[in-house]
Amino acid sequence: MSQVPVIKAENVDLTFETNDGPVHALKGVDLDIGKGEFVSFIGPSGCGKTTFLRCIAALETPTGGTLTVNGLTPDGARKARAYGYVFQAAGLYPWRTIGGNIRLPLEIMGYSKSDQAERVKNVLQLVDLDGFEKKYPWQLSGGMQQRASIARALAFDADILLMDEPFGALDEIVRDRLNEELLGLWARTGKTIGFVTHSIPEAVYLSTKIVVMSPRPGRITDVIESPLPAERPLDIRDSAAFIEVAHRVREGLRAGHGDAV
Repeated sequence: MSQVPVIKAENVDLTFETNDGPVHALKGVDLDIGKGEFVSFIGPSGCGKTTFLRCIAALETPTGGTLTVNGLTPDGARKARAYGYVFQAAGLYPWRTIGGNIRLPLEIMGYSKSDQAERVKNVLQLVDLDGFEKKYPWQLSGGMQQRASIARALAFDADILLMDEPFGALDEIVRDRLNEELLGLWARTGKTIGFVTHSIPEAVYLSTKIVVMSPRPGRITDVIESPLPAERPLDIRDSAAFIEVAHRVREGLRAGHGDAV
């Protein structure tokens, strides 16, 4: 892409100091993410994919290299409300209604009551939870709770959505449906999405770009630009193009393991 990347990493390192010595979580990470891209990070447990997402969100600080978000430092981007973050667990407060959970960041940010109400209504429609504003989290299925969590991250309309294995704990049928819904949401909003997953089919189905990472120290072993069309019914997973990309991801994961030995 000719435009300036929304997220740019140059030679990013991150080393944690522990009682047992230094842990090298990320090493020499170089990556550009353009506006409107859907980028999945895939790799074995402990490879640094979540750590890198947390660096983008200013939840961790790299110990080397440079990382910018919308041309700002990650901390500057956080203060500018550049992104929403969806965690592995929905993380909804059980004593607040679904509407109350979605309103929480808006209340903290000082939005007016009328603006809060309008935004809650809009994002509930966006994630197909119309009519559930007054329900409590325990009254919703796991998949619906995760959709409410996505709605909360979208409520203040940040351009970037960071998602850390949001569907990892869900069964395959629910996960398939939410994958389809997420693609539809991405198409409607044009958000830039960074998505962490352990699932090869999920990464290939969702992404315009797949970043394959090696075991610790986390390095990028391959960046795959998806040849799949923007319109992706679930049965595209049976196509030759899909299978070919999945094979390349699998080979990249194997190669990364070999490099790490």
